[in-house]
Amino acid sequence: MGKGDIKTRKGKLSNGSYGNRRKHESKKHNPAPAPASKPAEDKK
Repeated sequence: MGKGDIKTRKGKLSNGSYGNRRKHESKKHNPAPAPASKPAEDKK
């Protein structure tokens, strides 16, 4: 189990591929970040 084994994380890293062992979220599925909300006020 090393760099040549594409079923392991180390093998995925060396090969530059993604899969179950190395999850990858594409930019297509990531929505734009939500606008920053105002800080909550202290309740007295």
